[in-house]
Amino acid sequence: MNRRPQKKLARKLVEAVMFGEVGEVDALLRAGADPDGRDADGTAPLYAASVHGATDKVRRLLAAGASPDAGASPGRRGLAGRPERPWGSGHAPVRAACWGHVDTVRALLEHGADPNLGEDHGTGWSPLRWARTRPHPETVGTLLAAGAREHRTAG
Repeated sequence: MNRRPQKKLARKLVEAVMFGEVGEVDALLRAGADPDGRDADGTAPLYAASVHGATDKVRRLLAAGASPDAGASPGRRGLAGRPERPWGSGHAPVRAACWGHVDTVRALLEHGADPNLGEDHGTGWSPLRWARTRPHPETVGTLLAAGAREHRTAG
C-alpha cells in the first residue's frame, strides 16, 4: 500500500478509537490500517484509545500487533513554542494510569507494556506516579503487582 492511503487509514483509525465504534476499528484494521501507524499529529491509535479508557479497542489494537508502549509526540508547536497537544507526549500506559483506566492498564500490561517507562521518552512521570498523584488506588495496586517501582523522575 502506498504512503498516502496508509496515512489516511492511520488518521481514520485514530479517529475511530476516539469517537467510533469497535466495529469501525475492526473494519479499518481489516482494510490494512497499521495498528502502530500515527496520525498527522504523531498520535498512535493505542495511545488515543488508552487516553479514553476504551479497553475493548485497546485489546483489538494489541491483538492486531500494536506496540503496548505506543505513544504520541508532543505535536506541532503553537503559540509561545508550546505543544498544541494539552496532554503532552507519553505512551499508552502512562495515559491510562493517569486517568485511572485500570482495565486498560491491565490489558496493556498483559501484552508486555513496561510499567516503569515514564512519559516524554522515559524522562517524565511513570504510570505509577501518575496513578498515585491522581489518586487511583486500584491502578496503583495493578501497577505494583506488575513490577512497577517507586523511582524519582523529572517533574
